[in-house]
Amino acid sequence: MSTEANIENARRLFHAWGQASDDVVDELVTPDFTVYYPLLQQSLHGPEAFKSLLRAIHAGAPDIDVVIEEIKAIDDAVLLRWSEHGTHLGELLGIPATGKRFNLTGLTLYRFRDGKVYEERGEEDALGLLQQLGVVPSLEEIARRASQQ
Repeated sequence: MSTEANIENARRLFHAWGQASDDVVDELVTPDFTVYYPLLQQSLHGPEAFKSLLRAIHAGAPDIDVVIEEIKAIDDAVLLRWSEHGTHLGELLGIPATGKRFNLTGLTLYRFRDGKVYEERGEEDALGLLQQLGVVPSLEEIARRASQQ
């Protein structure tokens, strides 16, 4: 497939994070598709595991909006710089609902084989997300606590 086709397919697959689109996942990923992100704590294997993750994310943040900030392609790979915004209204990654708004940023590398994605590997601002949800104290909160001791 062409670089342009890979870019378009990466864009469509990334937007599945915002839509929980099973059809797009079925169309664009290989049976041995693997997903790696630090927040997941372990890799996901196969389209069904990925679709389950997307459904869980939408249950935890039903208003999630994903934005591609930048996209680049080299050979069989497409790199995206992205942001996601939403409200934590249900359990998300094992964290009970907080009702807080969040903004998550990161990078994702899609690897293609015969026009389909076989690997999605990303890095996200996990610490920033956990601080926004109140699970981990911010640096300001840590400094405030230290100054009170």
